Amino acid sequence: MELAKVLFLMIVICISRVVVGDEMCPRMVEPVVLVHGGAGDIPDSQDQPKLEGVRRAAKAGYAVLAQGGSLLDAVQAAVEVMEDDEAFNAGHGSVLNADGEVEMDAIVMEGTGLNAGAVGAIKNVSHPVYVARLVMENTSHVLLVGDGAKRFANDMGVPDVPMESLITQKAKHALEKFKKSKSNDPTRTELGGVGTVGAVAVDSEGHVVCATSTGGTSGKMVGRVGDTPIPGSGGYSDDQIGTVSTTGVGESIMKVNLAHLVLNIMKQGKTAQEATIEAVNEMTNRVGKTAGAITLSNAGDIGIGFNSKKMAWAYQKGNEVHYGIREGDDFIEQIN
Repeated sequence: MELAKVLFLMIVICISRVVVGDEMCPRMVEPVVLVHGGAGDIPDSQDQPKLEGVRRAAKAGYAVLAQGGSLLDAVQAAVEVMEDDEAFNAGHGSVLNADGEVEMDAIVMEGTGLNAGAVGAIKNVSHPVYVARLVMENTSHVLLVGDGAKRFANDMGVPDVPMESLITQKAKHALEKFKKSKSNDPTRTELGGVGTVGAVAVDSEGHVVCATSTGGTSGKMVGRVGDTPIPGSGGYSDDQIGTVSTTGVGESIMKVNLAHLVLNIMKQGKTAQEATIEAVNEMTNRVGKTAGAITLSNAGDIGIGFNSKKMAWAYQKGNEVHYGIREGDDFIEQIN
């Protein structure tokens, strides 16, 4: 009887420590890998390719976690799936700048030490997200851009790929359409640029990471760097709150530091879902344009929000993959 009382007391103490965040009794969180494939005016013809792509990405990332891989390994794997998929504006599906070349941006960030790595306007690499991780793990810097970023990548053993291998017919068409457009505004997502990719993940101990990758906007000026590689804008991770990856019009996202704004709203007591929607709408109300974001709290709560017409997304949690592209979507695939 005395032993039962002692055990009961220990359980009560441990629960109390969990509530106040004592590391001796860490809370157990169900791991989640959540991805997006870009927000904007996505043509209906692209719905299925994007939905298939985000599902593959979410499953690839979750499989890494299930096999004992790290959170960074998981989000990198998820993003690389989409960087290799022409349905997305990243890696091998990137849009073209004003000179008809591919310049890409990417970021990774982990929430334990707030460490981040990023690249901007990098050319001739298949997986900018991998180079971003190399920056984080092998330099004292956060962001490398242009020729310096590519030189660093080569020094780290990342091979060059021909520019032609990154350029798709869809990207060429988008650039031609942009040049003929009356507005000549590269932030018009219907002219190309819909398909920035991102991933966020949380593990059983509540640690969080994010990764985001993009080819930018079609017809952008040479050397333009968007929100994606900027910590707090294209992505942010903080174990004390959660993690976010954003997508949309980069110039607007940067003005409000959208990823960090989501976490600040969560810090005030809002859920991941509430904070994501509120932050996206606040951006639009303050500076215009549309955006989307995916969010995970350090407890594994999920936020998916966008005020554009569509945003492709998917996540795996346990044996279920949830996915969608329009407001209100929540399709479910059971994994055997």
